[in-house]
Amino acid sequence: MFRISQYMQEILSPTPLGPKRNPPGPVVIWNLIRRCNLTCKHCYSISADTDFPGELSTAEVFKVMDDLKGFRVPVLILSGGEPLMRPDIFDISRRAKQMGFYVGLSTNGTLIDESNIDRIAEIGYDYVGISIDGLRETHDRFRRLEGAYDASMKAIRLCHQKGIKVGMRFTMTQDNASELPDLLNLMEAEGIDKFYLSHLNYAGRGNINRKDDVILKTTRWAMDLLFDRCRDYTQRGLHKEFVTGNNDADGVYLLFWVRRHFPHLEDHMRAKLAQWGGNSSGVNIANIDNLGNVHPDTFWWHYSLGSVKERPFSQIWQDTSDPLMAGLKASPRSIKGRCGACRYFDVCGGNTRVRAHQLTNDPWAEDPACYLTDEEIGVEGLGERLRNRPYSRIPVTSAK
Repeated sequence: MFRISQYMQEILSPTPLGPKRNPPGPVVIWNLIRRCNLTCKHCYSISADTDFPGELSTAEVFKVMDDLKGFRVPVLILSGGEPLMRPDIFDISRRAKQMGFYVGLSTNGTLIDESNIDRIAEIGYDYVGISIDGLRETHDRFRRLEGAYDASMKAIRLCHQKGIKVGMRFTMTQDNASELPDLLNLMEAEGIDKFYLSHLNYAGRGNINRKDDVILKTTRWAMDLLFDRCRDYTQRGLHKEFVTGNNDADGVYLLFWVRRHFPHLEDHMRAKLAQWGGNSSGVNIANIDNLGNVHPDTFWWHYSLGSVKERPFSQIWQDTSDPLMAGLKASPRSIKGRCGACRYFDVCGGNTRVRAHQLTNDPWAEDPACYLTDEEIGVEGLGERLRNRPYSRIPVTSAK
């Protein structure tokens, strides 16, 4: 995750470079249920409106939560499927808050209405993220349900009325990128607190539909738009959060933006961004799926590190006998191709590894979704770069 707002504030009010502070434990994104009332075309969990056998019981969830707390996990993001379809979601959420976790709810929003908004507010979620993938027609097409946009926007307004911090989550593809300016205007008009742009990652239906991934120039245009909008809000003293996910080249591209607009701060921002270090899958980001399998992040569902039904999460997460985890936790990581040769490797960390794995079955190959040119990153002469190609199924790999 790349926090644009944090770095924009740093640009406008620079602070000394202090020691790097690693979180005590990983942020855990927990897919508590796979069932969902929607069948979105970019869903990484390939959810559907049916029950999936073998999901963790309430008691099993509570046991895992105890282990996570003892392991000093600071944040739980409760997700799905659609987490509000789980009958015990409020019991789980309430206990998580009582234990002192920062608790986020990741939802499509269509099930939030007057019948449950008070219960949602009573939980005291630190953040509710609601997916909006374009204006009405586009969103409904992505979500494959007529009326989904209106229901999700109603949910955002209800949360806002109850004083809940709420954000829009937007997965960008070639089919909806043109509506990004409209969504940013909608964010301001509706008083929405946070905007999260997710670059398409190749997992689940997002892998099947990866032919719709945005071309590199479109990605640069979108990032320029976010940087300029965030700069405007920051200069006006308006608190709006802008965050991106699943493409750590965003940090390098921000450095290029600083070079154009604030050249005197380039060295300072390079140091700050290098301290961030880019991709943290398998290190500071973790995932537990609905069956209790542990993954390096939410887009690695095809690769299981072990199950919390068999071993505590705390043991699984520290086990570097798994070759993928050993490679992800290495510092620096050993990455091939243009990523490994990039002069900004210390900022990006080699980017998201799952796209390379889905294309080549090698998690250490270069990332095909890096939108920076060979000239910009100093890797000219390496030959043809890895490109996306139409979806073809590769063998599913599991370490355990």
